[in-house]
Amino acid sequence: MHDDRTLVEARLKRVLEERIRPAVYPESVPLTVSVWTAPGEPVPVAEGLAAPRSPIAVGDAWGAPWSTSWITVTGTVPEAWAGRTVEALIDLGFDANMPGFQCEGLVYRPDGTPVKGLNPQNQWVRIAAPAAGGEPVLLHVEAAANPVILDYHPFLPTELGDKETAGDKPQYRLARMDLAVFDETVWQLVLDLEVLGELMAELPADGARRWELLRAVERALDAIDLQDVNGTAEAARSCLVEVLAAPAAPSAHRIGAIGHAHIDSAWLWPLRETVRKVARTAANMTALLEDEPDFLYTMSQAQQFAWIKEHRPEVYARVKKAVADGRFVPAGGMWVESDTNMPSSEAMARQFVHGKRFFLAEFGIENEEAWLPDTFGFTGGLPQIIRNAGSKWLLTQKISWSQINKFPHHTFLWEGIDGTRIFTHFPPVDTYNCSMKGSEIAHAARNFKDKGVARHSLAPTGWGDGGGGTTREMVGKAARLRDLEGSATVRWQRPAEFFAEAEAEYPKPPVWVGELYLELHRATLTSQARTKQGNRRSENLLREAELWCATAALRTGLAYPYERLDRIWKTVLLHQFHDILPGSSIAWVHREAEATYAGLAAELEELIGTAQQALAGDPAADPAGGRELVFNGAPHGRSAVPAGGAAVAVAGPGDCSVTAREGGGFVLDNGLLRVVVDGDGLVVSAVDAASGREAVAPGGRANLLQLHPDFPNMWDAWDVDQFYRNTVTDLVGTDEVAVHGEGPAEVAVRVARSFGSSAVTQTLTLRAGSGRLDIDTEVDWHEAEKFLKLAFPLDVHTERYAAETQFGHQFRPTHTNTSWDAAKFEACNHRFVHLAEPGWGVALVTPSTYGHDVTRAVRADDGGTTTTVRFSLLRAPRFPDPRTDQGRHRFRHALVPGAEIGDAVREGYAVGLPERRVTGSAESVRPLVELDQDALVVSAVKLADDGSGDLVVRVYESGGGRARGRLATSFALAAAVPCDLLERPWEGTRGEVVADGDGVRLALRPFELVTLRLTPAG
Repeated sequence: MHDDRTLVEARLKRVLEERIRPAVYPESVPLTVSVWTAPGEPVPVAEGLAAPRSPIAVGDAWGAPWSTSWITVTGTVPEAWAGRTVEALIDLGFDANMPGFQCEGLVYRPDGTPVKGLNPQNQWVRIAAPAAGGEPVLLHVEAAANPVILDYHPFLPTELGDKETAGDKPQYRLARMDLAVFDETVWQLVLDLEVLGELMAELPADGARRWELLRAVERALDAIDLQDVNGTAEAARSCLVEVLAAPAAPSAHRIGAIGHAHIDSAWLWPLRETVRKVARTAANMTALLEDEPDFLYTMSQAQQFAWIKEHRPEVYARVKKAVADGRFVPAGGMWVESDTNMPSSEAMARQFVHGKRFFLAEFGIENEEAWLPDTFGFTGGLPQIIRNAGSKWLLTQKISWSQINKFPHHTFLWEGIDGTRIFTHFPPVDTYNCSMKGSEIAHAARNFKDKGVARHSLAPTGWGDGGGGTTREMVGKAARLRDLEGSATVRWQRPAEFFAEAEAEYPKPPVWVGELYLELHRATLTSQARTKQGNRRSENLLREAELWCATAALRTGLAYPYERLDRIWKTVLLHQFHDILPGSSIAWVHREAEATYAGLAAELEELIGTAQQALAGDPAADPAGGRELVFNGAPHGRSAVPAGGAAVAVAGPGDCSVTAREGGGFVLDNGLLRVVVDGDGLVVSAVDAASGREAVAPGGRANLLQLHPDFPNMWDAWDVDQFYRNTVTDLVGTDEVAVHGEGPAEVAVRVARSFGSSAVTQTLTLRAGSGRLDIDTEVDWHEAEKFLKLAFPLDVHTERYAAETQFGHQFRPTHTNTSWDAAKFEACNHRFVHLAEPGWGVALVTPSTYGHDVTRAVRADDGGTTTTVRFSLLRAPRFPDPRTDQGRHRFRHALVPGAEIGDAVREGYAVGLPERRVTGSAESVRPLVELDQDALVVSAVKLADDGSGDLVVRVYESGGGRARGRLATSFALAAAVPCDLLERPWEGTRGEVVADGDGVRLALRPFELVTLRLTPAG
């Protein structure tokens, strides 16, 4: 037989496109259209429905960027259509290739009841089936004119990302606005031919199944009268029955499909628009669930459910019913799908606390899976947090985006820094927006790396980001793929059901140890510095607010602000979403985030101040007119002030000096650390007095600002490509190097520089009794597409270094032996990085700089190793925010020579949690709890969220070794119970937790986390 495959396949393509698909709607009549545009931000539904309308027609322009138009369509079902299925076709001017990234609409009935969303791949609204002739049609569409930010030529700078700069030029033109007859037989034929045609293309050309499909398709095409598609569609379908009924091979890969619409909680649109995207999608999916009895849909992010509940209660009622029916499945148990690299230990824990509590309270459901398909890499501290939250599985897809190395597994055990293992799945379909294309299904089967020992994978199915979720076409294609020869099998499956099956079939999966590093989007650790600093400041203030409010509640009876803290935590957690905290959203999002963080800081400062004043007492009650108390919110004692307590301020001895250096510069000395600053304002020596050891590498100069060009190949705000290192400018020119402060308590040198269109001022400070050099950097930044680094070349020989992460630290190589090592050229730290040789080390600490790189070189003159740590301060990408990071910034860093890992932990907390001074009448405030082992660190002290008055204390082992200690309480203790993150009794603690009078004896394993619920006596 001659090979006519290409001939038949080309015929199928053209006939489908030009004849069969158009015949799905064989008859139509135009609708009458009118419009009202809201003058500013979106209005309530009732106001939009009642507003006066003006005529508008197909082809007319509408929709200035970010505006909302209320479009009304009216018509009458023709008498000739009686008994047929009738739908309205409403095309707002969609581009079918951009679902989720352009205009969208939500359809309402005249009484304000939402019907469904309108999207590029979902433009129909069912009117009646069967319809009555003469039936009137009246629908309202709340149409959002969201501009296209990520266009066909991506990453071009645009002012459309903020309503303040987007202008008022209409973005769209109304397209089809018709009432039409829907021919379901033709629609089914389209799906038959699409499924078989797509499957054909994936089968081997020399296989019999491919030819069977080809001949069946050819017979179907022969059966169609191209001038009467509707009259011959049933005959064409009958030609395909046999090949569609052939069952899949017993060894076929098994795909569990779950309806899904990954909706970024903010990204190329502001938070307020996400509220509406979620409502549109939820309305769409609840409607589809009613139409399709086999379909299942999942949605993560408790925040998004909460938005629907608050803003669209009528949609939420439908969601709650579908959840109760087991069809609409809450997933993930987190407040949002957050970044996991940068949130603090407590913030990462609270993502699960608030997410799981919401699902329990609203639906009585507790998730056992973490659902993070799009997050930009995963820290080694996360498995323990997942387990402590009562979950045991993780799904993500993003690691498949890695640039260099292909991850070796799709189903595996992920082991965290403490040894906790989580059963993890990466969908081999390699997308969280599967559309049931044959190429996607075949790719999942071919790509699955665990063949022979496992057969199951998951496919999140649907258009995301406001694209409308799963379509009826996807459901129809999935039905045909349920058991089809030549294909993987597909069935709708809840995430928990998938994980249970996958775990049961794969009892001994491979193990991956340590972080799941994404070899992409590394610059998200640096972009939008103000957002990152607002996050870290909020985390620190929340720690203090909970600590001091709990202390004041138990000591003085001050009311604990449960509701305020709950609200503030949820706001902070929302802004840790994986496109807000990483700095990859439009300007509008980050402008609002900066204002939000400022408001939260003021509120938290007020809570802290009120609690501390209650603890300090009324200054008027002191005969001497009050005394100054120093409050220490850090987890380690300092300046004679215990952790979590306060003491009367006493001036300590000072022995600081600053002297001029021969050849220019200054020498700073406090007896513990001797620092030499040269005439260029750079640190050329930092000697630890205890060991006599020099920290700065010979010939090296620390505190060196370096400037690189920064124009990645794509994803500007997200990416930094390795070639940026090829060109570097050392910023050594100075405008000023001068003593800035001199006294026994501290000495300081001020260094001013200017470069390009920017200027920087640094203050180097050495304080009495401190073994660290503090560096404050203020930058007035006006560069474009540049990358600013702060470098510290250190005389340390080591093959690895430690970077703090949640509840511990993780090690990364300083070398590039393998492609996996080389790919980690930009990485995340929380408060410190630490480098050490046996017996001696150096820490670099910071309150809010996450991105950094570490490199090593062998010196030619003495053969020694220089290990250079560079913090990433600022970038200036132009997409999606063309003015990213422009303006003033302040950074803090500190160099700590002679530091062990415990010193790095202590100084890291101290630099971000400064002492507070309050005038009162008390002599001291005793901490609620005290630990006698520095390796055991308290990460949270708070009252239990249930209002019982119990104290919740979270403790972790911080050094990476085993540690024993006693947590003593300063109140009579009735009970001490280990609990999970949700403050429920829990038996999952692996170390020893033993009540001991008014305290608890602890013996924790490396990096182990334990949460204690302490009940005061009486």
